Amino acid sequence: MLIQKLRQHEGPSVDDPSVDDDSTRSSSPAPACDVMRSMYQLYIANKNYSSWSLRPWVLMRTLDIPFEERLVPFEDASRWQEYRKISPSGKVPCLIDAGRAIWDSLAIVEYLAERHGEVWPQDAPTRAWARSAAAEMHSGFTELRSRCSMNCGIRVRLKESPAALTRDVRRIGTLWNDGLQRFGGPFLCGPKFTAVDAFFAPVALRIQTYGLPLDAQSAAYATRLLAVPPMREWYDDALEERGRDAAHEAEVLQLGEIVEDLRAR
Repeated sequence: MLIQKLRQHEGPSVDDPSVDDDSTRSSSPAPACDVMRSMYQLYIANKNYSSWSLRPWVLMRTLDIPFEERLVPFEDASRWQEYRKISPSGKVPCLIDAGRAIWDSLAIVEYLAERHGEVWPQDAPTRAWARSAAAEMHSGFTELRSRCSMNCGIRVRLKESPAALTRDVRRIGTLWNDGLQRFGGPFLCGPKFTAVDAFFAPVALRIQTYGLPLDAQSAAYATRLLAVPPMREWYDDALEERGRDAAHEAEVLQLGEIVEDLRAR
């Protein structure tokens, strides 16, 4: 069986303080049969490891976009063979909508933006900045990705911190400060969580895992990201996962020392 976990996400409850009144009023509940017929399916991998999966997941949860979560563990090779029949790239995440596959986190976000308001900021100048920042995250920060792979449930002391990693972290701080100062916070483009915040959500988890140094304003923004209710949910689920992927675990041990392991055993 391909699906390890199937979960329906219908967004935060009405009394969730993270949901403003307008977004709550604008989404009237549909009959159960209609919801199930039109429900997105989002294929992801282990929450402990999969940074790409986190991006559309946290965006859809925070914006109250209903979907079915379908988790394919990295460590289960047979399920990945089946998954390749669903996702043309064979990678996660992959969104299925009425039999149509949309793969790659950036493509998924743009697909959702065509169908749902508030994925990106509403005004054009702010939206242009947000798309530029998200694209930079999507295609850049190679040293951060390779040296600090996402592993939510552990704390790691790196064996070395080369100049390329320092440049990546410094650039992230500069970018975050630019957005916060331009648009007034508390999120990168103002008062609401949008796709650009979702693209940097995995970075907040990496900062937590590896203790990466940031200036005060950037560190406060990372803390706010970690406090978003769907981010807390993702993190809690990651800690409960018992599966371990050998490749991800070996990568961490090659580049650092685990000083704390908070995962379920």
